[in-house]
Amino acid sequence: MELTIRQAMPKDAAIFTDCLILCWQSAYKGIVPDDYLNNMVLDREKRIERYKHVFSNPGDCVYYCVTHEDRMVGFLVINKNRNSDTPDIGEIWAIYLIEDFCGKGHGIELLDFEINELKRSGCKQIYLWVFEDIKRARRFYEKHGFRFDGKIREMTYGKPLIHCEYVLERCQNSLFARAPRW
Repeated sequence: MELTIRQAMPKDAAIFTDCLILCWQSAYKGIVPDDYLNNMVLDREKRIERYKHVFSNPGDCVYYCVTHEDRMVGFLVINKNRNSDTPDIGEIWAIYLIEDFCGKGHGIELLDFEINELKRSGCKQIYLWVFEDIKRARRFYEKHGFRFDGKIREMTYGKPLIHCEYVLERCQNSLFARAPRW
């Protein structure tokens, strides 16, 4: 099952929004309250308009559609400039696949793509945040060179939830240094 990654365009706003809702509803079931996940659909039109605007004016954040045979099956988001005081620090904001594509080895390909994009843009450090309760994702990131740096933040998605910050340990000499095939 080969995946294609391409930058999101304003015309992708609806399919991007639908994919985001589907991914969140499966990935965060049992963590984020059901009411919050179910009500995401009620804000669909607002989200579509927001993404049309964001995709037209991306700034330091870049949004990508992940497709298989012209069907959007996931998405990626990177921030090439995490903080204006430290322009060489990048952040992985999102790496999502719909449930049918999870557990098939695509996660490492997507992570590899994001790391290489951030490194190409001059990032020397790469961070990401992950929900504390998603042990599988935390193990995945740890297996691929990220470590929990001790920083946490509380975010509210229907209830307060803890995010943990992870930093890529070997960004300079990363295992991900091979040329991307995208």
